[in-house]
Amino acid sequence: MLDAAPTKDTLLEVNNIEVIYNHVILVLKGVSLSVPKGGITALLGGNGAGKTTTLKAISNLLHSERGEVTKGSIVYNSEVVQHLNPADLVKRGVIQVMEGRHCFEHLTVEENLLTGAYTRRDGRGAVDADLEKVYSYFPRLKERRRSQAGYTSGGEQQMTAIGRALMSKPEMILLDEPSMGLAPQLVEEIFAIVKNLNEKEGVSFLLAEQNTNVALRFAHTGYILENGRVVMEGKAAELRENPDVKEFYLGVSDAGRKSFRDVRSYRRRKRWLA
Repeated sequence: MLDAAPTKDTLLEVNNIEVIYNHVILVLKGVSLSVPKGGITALLGGNGAGKTTTLKAISNLLHSERGEVTKGSIVYNSEVVQHLNPADLVKRGVIQVMEGRHCFEHLTVEENLLTGAYTRRDGRGAVDADLEKVYSYFPRLKERRRSQAGYTSGGEQQMTAIGRALMSKPEMILLDEPSMGLAPQLVEEIFAIVKNLNEKEGVSFLLAEQNTNVALRFAHTGYILENGRVVMEGKAAELRENPDVKEFYLGVSDAGRKSFRDVRSYRRRKRWLA
């Protein structure tokens, strides 16, 4: 389990950004966060909190949904990047794994993985070596490599999506809701692989996740979003012990476990957003 954030240089810095859709709808309201090089940072919050929008702002995928960053800056490796196109960011080592395990359903698992190497220019030998490395992290994908991706399980499709991102030799992966729709055992397996990739390959992760309990066990640091704002941040170990986080996101209070239905949400909004 990972508790303390690594003391390394900052890789990604998001400074006070605002995001507007359709020139009218304000979705993110002054969001700031940072991801250290070699770190795992969790972006937490409920549905509609702004997690996916934050990731798409970083990877410059907002324009396809008529969204744009209207204020603030996004700095990656000391370079302002919010005006670059998504392909330029991929070349710089930033890859987003979208929510919903998007695979090319008509292609095999291995063909899906190889599409991740499309932008590489280091030769087939290097690509084949990295393919074997992906299979070493995801042995189940090696077993299913000739299967059509559309006929694999949800867990296998999530592994395929992460493996495809690895094939582009990323420095940072933006991982959106990796646990969505997966059985608890598979969620643990996916997060254990993320931890492995972080420790052994040095890949930095910014992961958006509703499963606060799992995310805070594997992340170094965390940020909690509500209504497009960061309402809390800190080391993962400290957030796990924070009474508000325990009560409102882990479902545990000093009085014992409780349902979200028993908690009046205005109490935390009044306390955190006042």
